Amino acid sequence: MVKILVVEDDKAINGLVCAYLREKGYEPTACYNGEEGLTAMENASFSMIISDIMMPKMDGFEFAENVRASDKQIPILFMTAKDDKPSKLFAYTLGVDDYVVKPFDMDVFMLKVAALLRRAGIAESKSLTVGNLTMNAEEHTAYLDGEELALTVREFDLLFKFLSYPKKTFTRSALMNEFWDYDSSATSRTVDVYMAKLREKTSACDGFEIVTVHGLGYKAVLK
Repeated sequence: MVKILVVEDDKAINGLVCAYLREKGYEPTACYNGEEGLTAMENASFSMIISDIMMPKMDGFEFAENVRASDKQIPILFMTAKDDKPSKLFAYTLGVDDYVVKPFDMDVFMLKVAALLRRAGIAESKSLTVGNLTMNAEEHTAYLDGEELALTVREFDLLFKFLSYPKKTFTRSALMNEFWDYDSSATSRTVDVYMAKLREKTSACDGFEIVTVHGLGYKAVLK
């Protein structure tokens, strides 16, 4: 499921946006200022960010600047009451992808969300093919050169995530939060063990390799 971070200090608007996102099949996470948003990004991976500008502690401009310092690709959509040209120009200069002025039509807003995800190449497809490996998320099956590849549910989910976002680095803590939930016995070493198993099981795959990003985590690199 596509995870979207919603950063908005107005709880009513935040709740409304999250409700619409859920209705469309997305998985929203609500935060109420830029500092909370950055913390959320340290603990989980997201496909898109929706953010207000005027917020306490850290506003949207500073938040977007911090995001772009570490992630150049994730789509950022501003939703704000600031309708002046300087604010719009500054937002786009920071690397924001789109800008919506409040109040806005929620149906049109959802179309913008879908368009940004599509533009970023983040499809809601249930299957993918990389080299000689084909995966189907709906069936939870993987085939290597036509032969079914034996993967556990967690191994499948990890691999599908990596191949859905090639070149994107996933930190160990983000992987633990997403794939191990509240399993208190899981550690960063647990992630390393799973990645070693995945590398072994996919050693015959010719379209990618799982690379260690020292000090951070892992990513899939297409060949």
